[in-house]
Amino acid sequence: MAGTGLLRAVDLLVGVIVMGAGLASMRFGRVARLMLLVGTTWLVGSLFAAAVFLHRGPLVHLHLTYPTGRSRRRYVTVVIGAAYTLGVVEAFVPTAALTLALALLVAAAAIDVFVRTTGPARKAGRPALWAALGFSAVLVTSALNQLLAWDIDQPVLLAYDAVVAGAAVVLAADLRWGRWTESTLSDLVADLGAMSDTSGLTGRLQRALGDPTLRVGYWASDQAAYVDEQGERIDLPAEGGARSATRIDDEGRPVAVLVHDRALLGDPQLVGGVATAARLAMTNAHMLADIRSRVGDLTQSRQRIVEAVGDERARIADELAGGAQRRLDRVADLLDEIAAAGLSGDRNLTMVRAEVVRAQEDLTTFVQGVRPAALVEGGLDAAVRDMAGHFPFHVDVRVDVGRLPDAIEGALLFFCSEAVTNAAKHSGASRCRVTISTDPTLVVALVEDDGIGGADPSGSGLLGLTDRLETMGGRLTVTSPPQGGTRLEARVPRPAMQGSFDTPEGRGSRSEGR
Repeated sequence: MAGTGLLRAVDLLVGVIVMGAGLASMRFGRVARLMLLVGTTWLVGSLFAAAVFLHRGPLVHLHLTYPTGRSRRRYVTVVIGAAYTLGVVEAFVPTAALTLALALLVAAAAIDVFVRTTGPARKAGRPALWAALGFSAVLVTSALNQLLAWDIDQPVLLAYDAVVAGAAVVLAADLRWGRWTESTLSDLVADLGAMSDTSGLTGRLQRALGDPTLRVGYWASDQAAYVDEQGERIDLPAEGGARSATRIDDEGRPVAVLVHDRALLGDPQLVGGVATAARLAMTNAHMLADIRSRVGDLTQSRQRIVEAVGDERARIADELAGGAQRRLDRVADLLDEIAAAGLSGDRNLTMVRAEVVRAQEDLTTFVQGVRPAALVEGGLDAAVRDMAGHFPFHVDVRVDVGRLPDAIEGALLFFCSEAVTNAAKHSGASRCRVTISTDPTLVVALVEDDGIGGADPSGSGLLGLTDRLETMGGRLTVTSPPQGGTRLEARVPRPAMQGSFDTPEGRGSRSEGR
């Protein structure tokens, strides 16, 4: 009976120690809450036998996630979940084998977590590793005591109590020494480094500082005040109140402010580090936004250049067809009239007539290159089929798109022509397939051949195709394994278009309106 009374007194003392450690660590957020949960479940288990193992879940949770209180690996989450589950199951089915299995899982997970961490996180995780191993050791001893009937119940229970209380005290002291601060800042910097904008910054800082009431205000120069992510003005707390404000400046200029629980000021290193990390994150986000804006402006500029070139090519083709080509046709008609008048035997006249015909052919070829008639009159389907007929091998063509803007049609025809030309020149292909399809947002052109493969995406020919597609905001994907066959896929965004663009009639009315 004396032994039972001693164990109960020690149990209550351990619960008080753990609760005290949690209360002393309140400004450290999630870890402190886990300590309080361990202490609460421990005290409940001291009073009610059915709840005697409930503390094991939060205790394992504390050991495996210290000092941040968050699990970053799936298997750790599984082990923690198993500890919570076994804490309930063993109240009804106490099994030494389950206790032994849990001990081995916790030890393995703690060692693996420690080995995989580096820098400040490893330094901060060392106390948790020893605490977890100590906990696992007493669990193993307890399980073996039951399985092998060693009859050392009281020493094992006292050792268990000592390990739990000692772990709580050591971890609480370690938090006070600042390792938690270093690890938190290390995790926060890594977390903020992946941000491409400032959305979600408030939530990340709340988790890092353990203050769910924290707010981030951004300086709005037009209002001369701080505003939140929704543009609502933030009133700064008064001096000496429960809330405090930490300003974030850049070379004397206000950038943002953190409004948080005043208790955080007890760790100035943490608050200052978080403010610095937040300022860097905001600066990076603004730089990325500026880069995206400049890239967007550059892309639009390139598209305007391509469209201007296309308009100029159309103008040149129209002028040649209405000017030089018409004059050559008139000269040819005059020569035909002279020949019909009985001068057909004149050798010089015959030579002039032949030169005029060659000039007509050259001009026609040039005009077709500048602005293919098949593309103007029939769209991509007609133009690609016309292009396919000029190659020495069979080209299968399937085009399932209507009319598109001039620049996109020109870019896709150029892509198909150059891709098939490359296959004819370099791959030794015996056949080729061209497929063009579309959905509400993309036009996809695919050129496949059965050649030797091994095409180099960095070659000048494919780079030229890439550049041409990128002016339309498109992308080229090259698949060309050495064992044979090359697949070129062009994906070009399809702009919102009026219905009249999708028909030849609509295309004609748009051209006439220029």
